[in-house]
Amino acid sequence: MKLKTELQEHQIKAVEKLQHIKVGALYMEMGTGKTRTAIELIYRRFKKGKIDKVLWLCPCSVKTTIKRELEKHIDGDLSNFIIAGIESLSSSIRLNFELLRLVEKYRVMLIVDESNLVKNHRAKRTINITRLAEKCEYKLILNGTPISKNEKDLFSQWYILDWRILGYKSFWSFAANHLEYDDKIPEKINSVLNVDYLVKKIAPYTYQVKKSECLDLPSKTYETVYYHLTQAQYMHYGYVADKLLFDLDELKPYTIYRLFSGLQNVIAGFKVTEIKDGEEKHLITEPFFKDPKDNPRIQKLFDIIDGMEDKVIIFCKYTYEIEIITKLINETYGAGKAVEFYGNLNQKKRQENLKKFENEAQFLVANKTCAGYGLNLQFCSYVIFYSNDWDYATRSQAEDRVHRIGQQNNVHYIDICAANTLDERILKCLERKENLIDCFKYELEQQKDKKQELVELYIYGRDHKGRLKRKGIKTEHIKAYEDLKEGYDDEDIQ
Repeated sequence: MKLKTELQEHQIKAVEKLQHIKVGALYMEMGTGKTRTAIELIYRRFKKGKIDKVLWLCPCSVKTTIKRELEKHIDGDLSNFIIAGIESLSSSIRLNFELLRLVEKYRVMLIVDESNLVKNHRAKRTINITRLAEKCEYKLILNGTPISKNEKDLFSQWYILDWRILGYKSFWSFAANHLEYDDKIPEKINSVLNVDYLVKKIAPYTYQVKKSECLDLPSKTYETVYYHLTQAQYMHYGYVADKLLFDLDELKPYTIYRLFSGLQNVIAGFKVTEIKDGEEKHLITEPFFKDPKDNPRIQKLFDIIDGMEDKVIIFCKYTYEIEIITKLINETYGAGKAVEFYGNLNQKKRQENLKKFENEAQFLVANKTCAGYGLNLQFCSYVIFYSNDWDYATRSQAEDRVHRIGQQNNVHYIDICAANTLDERILKCLERKENLIDCFKYELEQQKDKKQELVELYIYGRDHKGRLKRKGIKTEHIKAYEDLKEGYDDEDIQ
């Protein structure tokens, strides 16, 4: 086995620090080359005869990408590398059995790529990976950052490496020393204690670097493009808000989630109906517009991409959006102009579409929870977030698919935003690197006496001065809503 590529200066520093210890963590920001650094550590251990095999665990969506990276950097037989999907370890008994047999038979080095996926100590995948790790002498976790939410994330990742590093054999002993929970809201962490102790414990085994510290990459530019819902959409938006607010309980996160999800569906172009199944209430959706081209959000997207010649990634929240946008782009600009990339496609089809995007297609229409991990798309410099969710971690992952080693051009990010709606609040939370639901719950607790004003702020995207003063809504739209808000049936919103 020979290596075909050279290390950069920051990668050399990482190898020098971790090559003399059996376990470690590469917390290297996306785009800084943590895969190449891990390969160097693996190569040196193969060369010294310390390992026979490498088990590389990663998100299922990036297995092919990891294989390509290995082929890019290694000249020789790759049969000693076994690549498996982290998510598969949650459900596949056969895979768990085969991997357990592998680590029992050979001297295996374990790589856990995107280790934030195993931060939940109770998850099946975490339990199964921990069982495998116990049989492996050499282990390495890879991630962009040590924590995505709070220091609780550290326990499972470092327990996989070796419980002795943090010094806790169970999560409960870890929590007793470091986590202070809320008395009223289960699972809510009010504060993290003794952080200095945790930092001191993991420091000898950690190499961390940010892009800004080691790479001279082109700059990022951001733009938010606004549009307005149609009159009927605004009425339905208010109707859904009123219906779901009735069940809102700030102590129960799922009621907040239902409210936000219902409103996001309306913004995306769906008609939302609540049905009751026994004691449970469910939201069902159907397209609001008979012709998708009548959706003002899609119209705004086509205003943006019309005349573009560069390759563009379009990230969507819903599968329906991906399918409709791909179909409309191919109908408008020619067959094969756009390809899809999302979870419902099998791995073979995803990789086919990715190759088409690299070579022929201009648009990759994708779900960021799928395409946001592991892909190297630095040949592309335009990213459009057609619809966002409230998870900053996956947003950051998605952005860095193009802003990484090899990018030669400035990268442009465009967010499409429905004015005076929840869209505005989502973008503000993403800008501040906050989770929307957590932020909303916190503000509710701080402003219980102003609950109605706070809810209006989130729903309508700006300070509530009365619905008649909502910025950007035409007077006739407001009047129509006021006339009908006391009660209208489904026919009124068609």
